Amino acid sequence: MQVGSPDHEWREDCAPRRVLEIFSSKWTSMILHVLETRLEGCARTGVLQRSLPGISKKMLTQTLRDMEAAGLVTRRVYGTVPPAVDYTLTPLGRRFVEPIDLLYGWARDNADALDALVVKNRS
Repeated sequence: MQVGSPDHEWREDCAPRRVLEIFSSKWTSMILHVLETRLEGCARTGVLQRSLPGISKKMLTQTLRDMEAAGLVTRRVYGTVPPAVDYTLTPLGRRFVEPIDLLYGWARDNADALDALVVKNRS
């Protein structure tokens, strides 16, 4: 979208708003990133939770449900006792990883500025 772009490009269901809705949870991008870069695209819930310090089991479960509904991951249940469940990135989920990696790379490259911003906001 450019300055002076038509109003229809800013409608409520435009692509930028839809993508921001998907990432309204801070955990969505982190789960996608961890699944792709550390867990080869597929993992069980417990492995994911251990890979994401700070996420509660409830938040992980809810975020994975939302991601499944958005088409970013698929959930597979195995008929074992107890039941085993794993989550696999879909092709759409894998396509989301590239821009996430760019954003995370930018954050690492600018960590000092981000740290200064946090300190400034606390003052």
